[in-house]
Amino acid sequence: MTAPRVVVAGGHSAGHIEPMMNFADALRRLEPAAEITALGTVRGLDTTLIPARGYPLELIPPVPLPRELNPALLRTPGRLAGSARAAAAVLDRVRAEVVVGFGGYVAMSAYLAARRRGLPIVVHEANARPGIANRLAARMTTHVFTASPAVRLAHATAIGIPLRQAITGLDRAASRDAARRRFGLCPEGPVLLVTGGSQGAQAINDAVSGAASALRAAGVQVLHITGPRHAVEVPDGEPPYVVVPYVDEMRYAYAAADFVVCRSGAMTCAELAAVGLPAAYVPLPLRGGEQRLNAMSAVAAGGALLVDNAALDSAWIEATLIPLLTDPERLGAMAARASAAGASDADVVLAGHVLAAITERRAVAR
Repeated sequence: MTAPRVVVAGGHSAGHIEPMMNFADALRRLEPAAEITALGTVRGLDTTLIPARGYPLELIPPVPLPRELNPALLRTPGRLAGSARAAAAVLDRVRAEVVVGFGGYVAMSAYLAARRRGLPIVVHEANARPGIANRLAARMTTHVFTASPAVRLAHATAIGIPLRQAITGLDRAASRDAARRRFGLCPEGPVLLVTGGSQGAQAINDAVSGAASALRAAGVQVLHITGPRHAVEVPDGEPPYVVVPYVDEMRYAYAAADFVVCRSGAMTCAELAAVGLPAAYVPLPLRGGEQRLNAMSAVAAGGALLVDNAALDSAWIEATLIPLLTDPERLGAMAARASAAGASDADVVLAGHVLAAITERRAVAR
């Protein structure tokens, strides 16, 4: 195959950009000469995350879409048409052979431009509740892929979420001692990882730090990632309660941990399942309950707990979580069940489908 020319669209949030970039990396591994161009906007994280991964970025006007069909959607056709024209100009300039969309502010414009150019459209939906761009695009193509079979989307095939190789290739047991030394943790004893995502979560921070004394009394170490805008004050003591604002490479935090308290964003759920880490998921109490749905497969498999944001406090940590953290057999069983709920090859699977779509298009064009 001569170098495939692919345009990817999935901007604004890390939840869209990260699987898009992970897919692009897998495509490059399968076809090193692949020409991959990302569509993005000046809003969100596009101009930060995409160039950092080494991919060219073309900017088009952002068109936020409501998550539901409502009057707000009817007011967007003019803006969407202009953005789609800008996307079409990019497709023409890079001579795109396929558009791969992951949702977000640029996806709908890319889908419309691809349809007008007669290009194959490939859709990936990471969330349990698809956004309107991917719901509409799923009616334009049969190349539709989702994180799990529970996602309701036309023509969908469940493959998981494209993840970084550093995550899918992580051997937690082999990396544990080095990872714990990295954070100043002891080699023995359970470690609780606490994170509210890239920005942190005040409710999670308050609940776990409020139970610091009880955790220490039970012999539980804590690696607490607060988020860059949050601070947690915990007295010095043993076993260690390590507080950091941010961790750049989460594989080390995962390797050090035995259990996680966290939000249930789609990427977080997929990464923890891939590395076999059990968790207590605390869904963000917004977006119509989307994060709760993301966690349900792990909970149903027995690899995770689910706790409402309003119910999470230090008393819950002491009454429910500490007995679990100090029960090695139960922790091990939950880890095995968490791993069984994961998928580690979605990046390569999706890349293979995209290359097949290009091959099919070239055959028809002959």
